[in-house]
Amino acid sequence: MVEAIRLVDSPSGEPPSLPHNIEAEAALLGAMMIDNRLVEDVQIKLRSEHFFEPLHGRVYDAILKLVDRNMVANPVTLRPMFEADESMRGLGGPGYLAQLTGSGAALIGARDFASQIYDLALLRALIGVGRDMVERAVDTSESVDPKSQIEDAEVALYKVAEEGGETGSVKSFGQATKLAVEQAERALNSGGHLSGVTTGLDSLNSKIGGLHHSDLMILAGRPGMGKTSLATNIAFNAARRLIRDRADGIEDEKSVGAAVAFFSLEMSADQLATRILSEQSGISSENLRMGKISQQDFRNLARAAAELEDLPLYIDDTPGLTIAALRTRARRLKRQRGIGFIVIDYLQLLQGSGKAGDGNRVQEISEISRGLKQLAKELHLPVLALSQLSRAVEQREDKRPQLSDLRESGSIEQDADMVWFVFREEYYVAAREPKRPMDGDDGKTFEAHESWARDMERAFGISELIIAKQRHGATGKVKLKFDAKITRFSDLAEDYYSAIDE
Repeated sequence: MVEAIRLVDSPSGEPPSLPHNIEAEAALLGAMMIDNRLVEDVQIKLRSEHFFEPLHGRVYDAILKLVDRNMVANPVTLRPMFEADESMRGLGGPGYLAQLTGSGAALIGARDFASQIYDLALLRALIGVGRDMVERAVDTSESVDPKSQIEDAEVALYKVAEEGGETGSVKSFGQATKLAVEQAERALNSGGHLSGVTTGLDSLNSKIGGLHHSDLMILAGRPGMGKTSLATNIAFNAARRLIRDRADGIEDEKSVGAAVAFFSLEMSADQLATRILSEQSGISSENLRMGKISQQDFRNLARAAAELEDLPLYIDDTPGLTIAALRTRARRLKRQRGIGFIVIDYLQLLQGSGKAGDGNRVQEISEISRGLKQLAKELHLPVLALSQLSRAVEQREDKRPQLSDLRESGSIEQDADMVWFVFREEYYVAAREPKRPMDGDDGKTFEAHESWARDMERAFGISELIIAKQRHGATGKVKLKFDAKITRFSDLAEDYYSAIDE
């Protein structure tokens, strides 16, 4: 174990009697430098001011800063940050950092050390409140006002209690009721009956009430159905609504828009940006990629790009993320950018921790879906995760997906608050086009093609969003318009979806 650092002297010159454990602080810092992954668990609860020794608090902050930048935090990378630190010089210079990592055994108890450091910090805060109460109570040099002192003491004690309760989730019924009323008020004031984040699609909003905080939503579909396009549309709509509400003087907390974190494990950031620019400029994304645009098109593109420059939509296209890494990045974006909505494209491309069952993919998906639900609750925001469907859909005459079609479906269906399926009949009708009739063909060939053309006309540009599961309301279907050229989903006129079965 590293040699204990000196205690901070009290004004009297005697060692302080405040509760502390310098060895635990040193051991925790050493463990964090050996395994940076510990930062994910520790930083939720522990802050630099919880360390008794100020130098340890500065080392802790430096570790968090480097990890936040996706850099390795170890004695070598931290050294330049402490070359001029006077307290560090008193301990022999930055070499002290290497001493902290001397005991690899500290890795085993790192989380326990963090809990103890936190608890001791609360005790010191409580002692501070008590000392202040005593000093003020015995000081009669100023006007005596016991009631105000009691009120001040209550406030101080409440702050300590609140600090200690940060990680707790127990709420009185009164607190829960207040939150429910605030949600209802938000829905009333939104004008669109929204209690959550808007999807930008009125027909969908009216069905689900928006994207609710702490909810995990699964959006699934077979390839070619447009699930990435729909997720991108919803993300863009939420971010754009936040910008508009800010311009109208509405506080972020009362807006039905949200800053969005889009984790794209399949497409690159520029590919997603191309889709959004295509949608906003009205230019085909294929033409954009191939440069088949006119000068007027380019001007429209430049205008759309300028308007979207400050859009609070943050794209992380890091491939092969683990669920733990995604949660760490999401927490960072929440802290730094104030995100209020997360999109993941798509769930099956995430990786588990490697502990879930010796390569058992079903157990790994269970860990991932459970982790996404925990993330939604922890950050108190909606999480929309895209998911693949099994090929069983293709074997049925009716190609509309069912909950059983979710790949590795048990845990996904269980953890999700809502499950949506996107379905475009047009895709399947187009695939079964019969032989085109030619001169000399019999009447059946012409009839078959005419029948197919009628089906194609009926299905063209129409998509269904099937709400197969919803904890907060009824299931059902919503019809949407889909413009494949610019990959945009939008509301249909009322007469299109009034006939949809609820």
